[in-house]
Amino acid sequence: MTTLAPSPRGLVLADRVFARSRLMDVALVAGGAALVALLAQVTIPLPLVPITGQTLAVLLVGSTLGWARGALSMVLYAALGLVGLPVFAPNADGSHSQGITVVFGATGGYIIGFILSAILVGWLAELTWDRKFFRALASFAAGTLSVFVIGLPWLGFVAHLDVPTTLAFGLYPFLIPGAIKAVIAAGLLPLAWFGANKLAKHRDTNV
Repeated sequence: MTTLAPSPRGLVLADRVFARSRLMDVALVAGGAALVALLAQVTIPLPLVPITGQTLAVLLVGSTLGWARGALSMVLYAALGLVGLPVFAPNADGSHSQGITVVFGATGGYIIGFILSAILVGWLAELTWDRKFFRALASFAAGTLSVFVIGLPWLGFVAHLDVPTTLAFGLYPFLIPGAIKAVIAAGLLPLAWFGANKLAKHRDTNV
């Protein structure tokens, strides 16, 4: 049965923990989308673009699933919001906006940027960048910045903002929170690999 084959240069964390199969691929993709939806509810409202836990979830999903399944998780996440499920970050009053108005609205570029981020971080994870703290940190910093590569021009174009205003609303408030989330992810992944290797060693010795 054909599956999304892991990179020959190194398995990602999910493949170290779970046996690879098409059913498992589907479950992991769905679980990744669910994690992003869950952490999207952790939010600090700001004008135009809120601070949320989404980026942390994207980094974790991309690195643990690899670039292909990570990207599919982000596509599924966007699709769930597009069809009307309350998976995006809540508004300041606690309500949820869904559908095409969000995905193609001023902040929609960040949602599309999640796909690019998952691809980049997942690819670097397949090259084993997620197993040591400083390489993981570099990977997650790049993944965080890649969200802005799409998000910022999109925000400026849709909201009709000049460059300084776009940066003021769409970048500067997120630099410190983004750095904190990258550090958290970079600390979690090597620890997760340590646990996964211990689990795999125990499993292999008991076969």
